[in-house]
Amino acid sequence: MCLTVGTATPSFASDIGGVSATANPVANSSGSVTNQAIQVLQGPYITNTYGNGIQCQGPTMNVTPFLTGNIAVKRPYESYYMDPVYNNVDADNNDVPDNPGEILYYKPTRTGQKDSSTLSLGVSATWSKPLDKKLQEQCKQAADANIALMNQAVANKRLDFEIARLKNCGELMKAGIIFKPGTEYAKVCADVMLINPPGVVANHTHEIKTKPPISTDASLLKTISIGNN
Repeated sequence: MCLTVGTATPSFASDIGGVSATANPVANSSGSVTNQAIQVLQGPYITNTYGNGIQCQGPTMNVTPFLTGNIAVKRPYESYYMDPVYNNVDADNNDVPDNPGEILYYKPTRTGQKDSSTLSLGVSATWSKPLDKKLQEQCKQAADANIALMNQAVANKRLDFEIARLKNCGELMKAGIIFKPGTEYAKVCADVMLINPPGVVANHTHEIKTKPPISTDASLLKTISIGNN
């Protein structure tokens, strides 16, 4: 008597109704990230120069308007696609479709494809101000004093110019030299008056008035004769 002992390997259906029953999970993930930033560069303080090495820094305000945008487009654009539906009828139950590969109809399926766009509009502003107020006031006082000094220097130069013009025009007038009236440079000495110095008699004329002559009228002579008698 011979006895054979063996193990049986169970079999699993790999296809049911033409559809694979083998687990084959697949996960796909995709994405994109766009980072946009606005950079504000802090500039130096506004510096005013008044001469003689005087420089004053004042508050500074920086205003930066910005406009950014992003557009993501996929081409060709397909909002949906036609997905085929196959004939999986198995009338004889042999786990094989009676008409494998036969397409019964197509059904529309959304793709989820979208175009995206972003737009950002805004303004970025910074305000900077020196903290030491006393130094700012001293710098302003120094600037005011320096401006007054420059104005006085300009006034002195103007006075020197006017005195030199007066002197030269007067000496030329004494010498009998003048610009021709109505010419371009006649106005240089137009407001200069020449007056004789002390001890000098200027050329002048006097009007002499004469008495009327004695009348010889006869009536006047008669009156004089009666009075004598």
